[in-house]
Formats: sequence, C-alpha cells, structure tokens
Amino acid sequence: MSAVLVAVLGASLAGCSSTGGKRAEDARAAQAAGGRAAVNTPRWTFAMVTHSGDGDTFWDIVQNGAEQAAAKDNIKFVYGHDKEAQRQSQLVQSYIDQKVDGLIVTLAKPDAMKDVVAKAEKAGIPVVTVNSGAEESKAYGALSHIGQDETVAGEAVGDELNKRGRKKALCVLHEQGNVGHEQRCAGTAKTFKGDLQKLYVEGTNMPDVQSSIESKLQADPSIDSVVTLGAPFAPTAVKAKEQAGSKAEIDTFDLNAQVAGGLKDGSLGFAVDQQPYLQGYEAVDLLWLYKYNSDMLGGGKPVLTGPQVITKKDATALQEYTKRGTR
Repeated sequence: MSAVLVAVLGASLAGCSSTGGKRAEDARAAQAAGGRAAVNTPRWTFAMVTHSGDGDTFWDIVQNGAEQAAAKDNIKFVYGHDKEAQRQSQLVQSYIDQKVDGLIVTLAKPDAMKDVVAKAEKAGIPVVTVNSGAEESKAYGALSHIGQDETVAGEAVGDELNKRGRKKALCVLHEQGNVGHEQRCAGTAKTFKGDLQKLYVEGTNMPDVQSSIESKLQADPSIDSVVTLGAPFAPTAVKAKEQAGSKAEIDTFDLNAQVAGGLKDGSLGFAVDQQPYLQGYEAVDLLWLYKYNSDMLGGGKPVLTGPQVITKKDATALQEYTKRGTR
C-alpha cells in the first residue's frame, strides 16, 4: 500500500513540475513576449530617473530591461533622465508630485539626490537605487540597491591589466563629480601593480574626448593601456590611439554592440560588464515584488550584477545579445 502511495505521489509531483509547472511558465513567457502582463496585480506606475545624458547606449539597455519587466508585471513604466544632478532631482520630485507607486533612481551625485529621496520615503513611495550610489542607498532610505560595486569592478580591471603585463595605464573619466567613476579608477589603482594616471575629459563632446586622449598618448608613449569608463568612449579611444601612433591596448567598462565587435576584431583588449539590462529588469521586478508580497532582496546589502570580465573568446556569443539591446 505504501509502495502504491509513493508511486502515486511521485507521479503527481512529476506531473506538477514537468507538465503543469512548465505549461504555466511557458504561458507566462508567451504573455511577456507578446507585451501582455503575466500577472493580474493592479496597474501600478513605476518611474525611473537616471543621470544619463542623451544618446548613451548603456542607459538604453537599462531601460530595455525595465520595460521588459514592466510588461510582465502589469506596470506602467515611465522614464526620465538628466546628466545635471539638480535637474535629475527635479525630475524625481515631479514623479513624487504625480504620486507614482514606486521610484527607481541613480545616485551618481548623491548629495544632490539625498533630500528628494527622503521626500519620496516620507510620501510613502518605495525607492530602489540602481547603478550608482551603493554606499549611500541604505542611508538615504532606499529599500535596496542593484548594480555593481564600482571599487570591486575597478579592482578586477587592475587584476586583468596585471595578467596582461601592462605597466602604465590611463583611466579616462568622462563625467566629473561622478562618484562611481572615481571609485572605478581608485579600485584599478588599488590592484594594478603599474602606474595609473587619470585623465578628465568632457564626455558630452566626443571630438574633445578623442583629442584629449590622443594628446596624452603622444606626450607619453610609455602608456601601454587606456581604460575608458563607458562603452561609447571605447571606439573613440581606439581612434585616438591610431591617430597618436600608440601601441596602447584599449580596454573599457561596460558593453554594447560596438564593444563586442571591438573585442572580436582585437581593437579592444577586454571589457568589464555590469549587466545593465539586469539592473533595469530587477529594479522593476523587485518593486513589484515589494508592492505585491513585501519581498526584498539584499538583506541591507547591494544586489550585485557585476563585474564580469569579457574578452575576445566571449565576443561572438555576446554579439547576438548586444544587437537586440539586452547586453
């Protein structure tokens, strides 16, 4: 009798996991792929406000991830951005005034965002931070932070430069005042056994970025590696290197289709990916989970999406994903 019962239970469990569970999961996936919600929770509105400038492909990927999660979770998703911290803060305030149901913000320049995040908390709007500001997120009242530890990511770059036998590297900062960028360079300097120099450029002016890197490479031929802090700046650094007649290797933080192509053709040495699609997707999904079930990830610590060092051997597999805007 017990043997029969075990057999019946086994068949029942197998049916739940391999048939019913799979059918339910397939149905949810099909609904999400078709732009239809996979849940029947209320139509909440979540707003994301980032420090992105215009035309930054990194933030396009973050937004893609957020929009995919929003479609699945029956969320109305709105997005705003401004590279000027004060205007970013004003955008957040506008969404507070609109009484959105959840906020996702970046803290690239945390001092400018502190008060407005506190206002959101006071208004009863849950806040999740992404990408930058991991150190300040909890203190400012955010529920969780999703991104990479920028210092740890920098340390990974320093380790990779050591493996490649580099002796003198240039860290190119394209946004002055961005704490995450400073942390990346500081982390690189911490583990890199060679000499690391910093170069500040105006990231909104690509001709200026190119000429600044080119001049530095011409003035110091001993520089054997250039590290850019964002994917859009890597191809520009390659052009600067060519114009300067330098043999320096160009490496970068972050990934996009151009970077994947550069890794494949050898014009770039390596990239450090923090999976921006995942940052957007998980931020929206986590707010939905919080609203629906009072769930929260991280236990008071950041939820890490990187760093992941990517080289030529990874490029072919990743190109498909970069072309569709998810890596």
